[in-house]
Amino acid sequence: MSSTAEGIRQSREVAESAREKGWEKASFMRDFFQGRFRLDLLHPLPPPDPEEQARASPFLASLEAFARDHLDGDAVDRDGWVPEQVLDGLRELGAFGIKIPERYGGLGLSQLSYARALGIVAGRCASTGAFLSAHQSIGVPQPVLLFGTDAQKERWLPRIARGALSAFALTEPEVGSDPANLATEARLSDDGSHWILNGEKLWCTNGPRAELLVVMARTPPREGVRGKRPITAFVVERSWEGVEVAHTCHFMGLKGISNGVLRFSDVKIPLDHVLLGEGEGLRLALVTLNTGRLSLPAFCATSGRLLLEISRRWAASRVQWGQPVGRHDAVAQKLGRMAADTYAMEAGMELTSRMADLDTFDLRLEAALTKLWHTETAWRVANDALQIRGGRGYETADSLRGRGEEGIPVERALRDLRINLIFEGTSEIMRLFIAREAVDPHLQVAGDLVDAKAPPSKRLQALGRAGVHYAGWYPTRWVGWGWWPRYGEFGRLAPQLRFVERTSRRLSRTVFHAMVRHGAGLERRQAVLGRLVDVGAEAFLMTAVCLDAHRRMAADPSDGSPGELADTFCLQARRRIGTHFREVFGNDDVATYAAARRTLAGRYTWLEDQGVGSV
Repeated sequence: MSSTAEGIRQSREVAESAREKGWEKASFMRDFFQGRFRLDLLHPLPPPDPEEQARASPFLASLEAFARDHLDGDAVDRDGWVPEQVLDGLRELGAFGIKIPERYGGLGLSQLSYARALGIVAGRCASTGAFLSAHQSIGVPQPVLLFGTDAQKERWLPRIARGALSAFALTEPEVGSDPANLATEARLSDDGSHWILNGEKLWCTNGPRAELLVVMARTPPREGVRGKRPITAFVVERSWEGVEVAHTCHFMGLKGISNGVLRFSDVKIPLDHVLLGEGEGLRLALVTLNTGRLSLPAFCATSGRLLLEISRRWAASRVQWGQPVGRHDAVAQKLGRMAADTYAMEAGMELTSRMADLDTFDLRLEAALTKLWHTETAWRVANDALQIRGGRGYETADSLRGRGEEGIPVERALRDLRINLIFEGTSEIMRLFIAREAVDPHLQVAGDLVDAKAPPSKRLQALGRAGVHYAGWYPTRWVGWGWWPRYGEFGRLAPQLRFVERTSRRLSRTVFHAMVRHGAGLERRQAVLGRLVDVGAEAFLMTAVCLDAHRRMAADPSDGSPGELADTFCLQARRRIGTHFREVFGNDDVATYAAARRTLAGRYTWLEDQGVGSV
């Protein structure tokens, strides 16, 4: 076996071993990918806890006043620094312990209230919002809440709730999404009294200013410990001897975040600083990220609302060629799409947050889908907002103010939003993660049929199982109730939900067809898998806007605007879904991949070498 093939195999085994195998809780999207549109799981959802909402309301009001009076996103962007007094003010409000239970000194608020809080802060300064998110969504409090012992919770959560900043250290110079290459190591001391940590972590958000870190490291193989080269999670104090901030990183956007390279040299870690157990670090990281990803839709929804307002005001007041630019069709198309997409981002954020608060759902798919869809959509919304504003969109807020105009930071919003397509799992990795879960039920039935390494006996057994299973499963994915006049309570949106139901069955069939057509090679057809995932994402957001519009119009029957906007979004999403389906099998992927291989081989270097200098 070649070294490349061996590396791929090891990476796959590491990632596969850390997957959450069971589905003990309900999963709307897992059922959806299997052709079951379980709207009953989402409608009606119990309303938010009124007692929690009553506690959250004054906090959110205080946070909004603080953000208005003390957060200056332009100054942070200009100086590349969030002032310590800003972080101190957030500490005094309790903003570093929003979801930490009250018994540990936190506010004990819901995921929905947390998302709203992040939106308030990020709406004024995205860098400051990143401090709160990196600290609470993926930093020390979340894994400790999920997996910590009672003693660990008592030790760290009160301190964190008081404002001890935390960070999550996984990425390394040679490790992005591939944990098989993790190089940071921890070994037991000779007397077995502590661990000794050595290695380097890259792009650790909050790391240079944090007090506490969750650090992922290789630990030696031991009997009964998961993995041949197990990964273990440790809580590390940044003040300990041997912990060094080796470099502070600077970026295109989010210029005020604290992010850098952390180096660990013979750092002594007490035995009771292991989280979850030896060899369970990667599973801890993946589970933590499932919930942590929900913070990004909150940022995106807030950005969408602000950019929509900026664009609407400008498009209504800027007159060119005898009428406001918003009345020209080219601009109007952008503005209408921005309004529909912003509503979908808001509805998707609220739905997933409320699902998380119920604690009855397995949200690994919904969290990944909303992270993927929201981040890509918010980037497109920001790009359209800049285009609508024209030169004023490209000009900085400071420059606008300097010549007497309102300082509207559209270019900063564009720069700040771009990282979200990379944070907490790139769009490409999200599509592969979601696709793996989408095809898993098929692999459980017929995995040996598409496994080239499976012995003939196993392939024969799998053929028998698959024949029995698909004889009953496949016909039902053609015949359903999506055409029947159901969902009457949703009024004008009932046809949209019927389309979503039909899409669920068509998607499940198409996933099956792709497995039959490509066999074991399907995992390498990442563009195909990505289109299937995108269908699921669009359908989930269609469901979210229909549910949200129904709720709003039930509360105020005189206002039909939510239904109008939901209908507009669904019409646009249906067109995109149709394109994705057509391109699953009708595409130019093979030719494009061949061009990429030839590019890598240097066949087209003449195109790069035209005497125009180098980057």
